[in-house]
Amino acid sequence: MLDNLPRGTICIEDLEIGMQRFLRKEVTSRDIEMFAEVSTDRNPVHLDDAYAQDTIFEGRIAHGMLSAGLISAVIGEQLPGHGTVYLGQSLKFMAPVRPGDVVRAEVTVTAIDHARRRVTLETRCTVGDTVVVKGEALVLAPSRKFD
Repeated sequence: MLDNLPRGTICIEDLEIGMQRFLRKEVTSRDIEMFAEVSTDRNPVHLDDAYAQDTIFEGRIAHGMLSAGLISAVIGEQLPGHGTVYLGQSLKFMAPVRPGDVVRAEVTVTAIDHARRRVTLETRCTVGDTVVVKGEALVLAPSRKFD
């Protein structure tokens, strides 16, 4: 399941404080396994049901960076979108994401520096009403002046 707004680019000239975009994705066991393969993070809390039952999470959880990757997808595909360059990202992991959870990743414009083409974004992921990841991103936004 992937639910999001149209992809593309919003140039810095068209950005406004408060603009927001999101995507929603169900995190599957296959997603977790593929992330483990790509990242080489094979911590058994992500992959081994029996091991994970004996942890503080009492079951398997997704890699925190898998959820953070959904934030990157919103930034790179929607807001600002294609041509955006990530400059930095802070993250705070608040709660686990489990196989089958539907994660909503959203970004909101909080500051715009037109002279330097920099945009600050509030970033967060939720599962239902629970915030699972929150942070802030700084990006270099695309501009019509450089097309």
